[in-house]
Amino acid sequence: MILTVTLNTALDITYRVRELRPHASHRVSEVTERPGGKGLNVARVLAALGHEVMVTGFTGGATGRVVQDQLTDTPGVLDALVPVAGATRRTIAVVDELTGDTTQLNEPGPTVTSAEWRAFQEAYESLLTGEISAVALCGSLPPGLPVGAYAGLIRTARTAGIPVLLDTSGEPLRRGVAARPDIVKPNAEELAELTGSQDPLRATQATRRRGARAVVASLGAQGLLAATPEGTWHATPPARIPGNPTGAGDSAVAGLLSGWVERLPWPDRLARAVALSAATVLSPVAGEFDRAAYEELLGRVAVTGDASAAWVSP
Repeated sequence: MILTVTLNTALDITYRVRELRPHASHRVSEVTERPGGKGLNVARVLAALGHEVMVTGFTGGATGRVVQDQLTDTPGVLDALVPVAGATRRTIAVVDELTGDTTQLNEPGPTVTSAEWRAFQEAYESLLTGEISAVALCGSLPPGLPVGAYAGLIRTARTAGIPVLLDTSGEPLRRGVAARPDIVKPNAEELAELTGSQDPLRATQATRRRGARAVVASLGAQGLLAATPEGTWHATPPARIPGNPTGAGDSAVAGLLSGWVERLPWPDRLARAVALSAATVLSPVAGEFDRAAYEELLGRVAVTGDASAAWVSP
């Protein structure tokens, strides 16, 4: 089973309008709600791929109850969220149907107390004693948590002998990399902020020197760049895919994690991640993907590069 950790869970609300115009009133043509936050998006994609997945993180208030109620109706996803006194945040995505562009508004999340953080750490450590094959630590930190929160969770997973993927940004990413996660998945901007280098290849290599075992960088329409102990590869989609990019990076994480636990070689993991990411752009909401598009794109993803050593399964 794969465990995804979303410390700043959310209720993702998507509005569709004919045309988004500043300083104007808009008539919404469609509203959708989904349990959100990066790790929950990852979990839904993993479940759709046939993997058993458990989600943990924080939940609270009326919004948190809606998130948990909807998780109950999600096949293949087990709820291990930890309650807090504050209310789970909402994120609002406004899709402009004329251009296909999306405007995102993200609330900060509940303030987590030190006692609530200790309760979560105990619950997390307990979960790792079960049949967990990999852990994904995803998204922003809610107010009240230390910036080294993910670094501590990485060390706990490493002590338990469980591989861990980190997908966050800013100082939590910097601290997390130093804790030596198995995979980090920054985008190009986050990678440049972390290393000071605008060259993605140099930046991925620098991030490995800082502690990450493997680095998979999202390059937007240019796909994924991976620097790993087994080699360096660049995976690109067959064409630029128009649509809603919200959640595309989370689907890439699901592709990497599923490929990891299935012991696929890196080029196949990357092809899956890119195809899933592109198929998510074609979906109206985060955490879902167009399956027909995914299956069609999977064989058309170009993966170039070379293995620096014989591939070794995780």
